[in-house]
Amino acid sequence: MKTFPRMMVGALLGIWCGVSAFAQPPSKPYDPSAPKTRAEVKCDLVEWLAAGYDPLDWLDYPDNALRAGAIVAARRAQGAGSPSAQ
Repeated sequence: MKTFPRMMVGALLGIWCGVSAFAQPPSKPYDPSAPKTRAEVKCDLVEWLAAGYDPLDWLDYPDNALRAGAIVAARRAQGAGSPSAQ
């Protein structure tokens, strides 16, 4: 009669360990300094090119990049529902 309760405790302990091993970690907040995937970098480049950024325009480089960055930021803010800052 002592083996059945021990088997039940062992089974419950095994199930508990299995469930806790496959549990999802709590979701972490957005971290902008986290490394980006290749797909995210390609998507960013497409957005910058659509905003008028030309990577081959060396003469107007800082102004060109700043202007395109501001346009991309405004589009993302508008898409997020917050007022755009232009």
